[in-house]
Formats: sequence, structure tokens, C-alpha cells
Amino acid sequence: MKALALVASLIVVMWSAPAVWAQNVKITPLGTHTGELCDRDRATIFEDPTGVRLLYDAGHSVMGGDDPRLGTVHAVLLSHAHGDHLGDRKIVALNLGACAKPETISAAPHSTTAEIAAAKNASLVMISSVAQFVAKKVENIRGKPIGACALDGITLAAEQATPCVASVNLGGTRIVKAAGAARGVEITTVFASHDSRVPRDLLTDAKQKIIVPDNLNVNLDPPIGYVVKFTNGLRV
Repeated sequence: MKALALVASLIVVMWSAPAVWAQNVKITPLGTHTGELCDRDRATIFEDPTGVRLLYDAGHSVMGGDDPRLGTVHAVLLSHAHGDHLGDRKIVALNLGACAKPETISAAPHSTTAEIAAAKNASLVMISSVAQFVAKKVENIRGKPIGACALDGITLAAEQATPCVASVNLGGTRIVKAAGAARGVEITTVFASHDSRVPRDLLTDAKQKIIVPDNLNVNLDPPIGYVVKFTNGLRV
């Protein structure tokens, strides 16, 4: 499926780029098993030469907001609301279980995406309905509402005092800019053909009761892909 293959395709593009680019943009896959690309692996950190750090699809292969591999996270990107991307489960340590079937525990009711955004004061750069869903999870973690990111046109500062929402329409662009940098990282959303059902255990009790009689699923907006232009000109 296209959405499931997006991280892998990004990595292939990056690794096949000219050496000068590969030296300037750093990729850190966050997998369940050291040195492996395993069944549940989605999470990837992209670090621009200016220091802007993006987390793509936190998924199941992280330990939540306190994962020591994360470091600074300025913006969180999420393609769609399936549990293996949103993160309805998480690991408690590396190398548990088999690579083909990693050992995970529930991340409900929050999700790994929300836990990381809450812990890192990250901007939620994603389609509107998904951003609002994750924002509510972040609010529940922090015990207080979060607002929209302050924007200068379509540009937001990388460093934020609190988590914030920088939702973007399909085809729209957000620019994440480090303090003192001449340019920022451009993030543009593109359509991806895939559904976007939310895992039931991440829904409120009331919402679960509504959908059970008709065996319905809660779908958010269609999933998205991202085209990211780094400050050295590389696009992925």
C-alpha cells in the first residue's frame, strides 16, 4: 500500500541522493530492533542542516515521549490515523520479541504521536481533522488546551514553548524555520490513496458506544503524503 511504503521510499530517495546532500540531511530510523528494518517500523527522524528535526509517523516502534532516541522534535508529521502510524501501541525496550513480531504494549488512550508531541513541545503538521484528533490527546496528557501555532504567513518557528497545531489543507505548505536560519524546511501535503480509520481503543467510551451497533469505523480525512524540501535544496 502506498501510504505504508512512504517512509521506505523516502529513505531510498535520501540514500540514493548525491553525497553532498546525504552529508547534510541526517536520517534516523527508530525501529523495534537494533540494526533491523522490522514489521512495525515506521518512525523516522529527518534532521535538516539548520537543525530542524521532523518526526514522521511515530507508529509502534517508539517508547512514547520518553524514548531516549528521539532527541529534539520540532514538528510531528502523520500520514493517516491507522494504529501502526498514529501509534496505538508502543515498545517498552528495544529488541523485545522477534523482528517479524515485535513485543508491544498498548499506548491507549493517548497514542505515541500524542505522547511525543506533548513531551517535545512539537508542532502538529498534518491534515486538519487528524491534527485536531491528536491535539485532543495532547490536551488530555498535559491537562490543558493547546492552541494553534503562531504563523508568519505559512512559516512557524521550530522552537515552541508548548505543543501547537499547524494543520494544513491538502496541497498546502508549512515552513518550519530554526531561529537565525535564512530559510526553513518546506513541508507540502499531497494525496495518498488509503483509508484513515482510527483504532477503536483510542476513541472515547461515548464514541465507541455510538459506532458499535452498526459496526462502523471512525474515519478522518483521507491520508496524506508529504513532500519535504530541505534548506540545501534536497526534496523527498
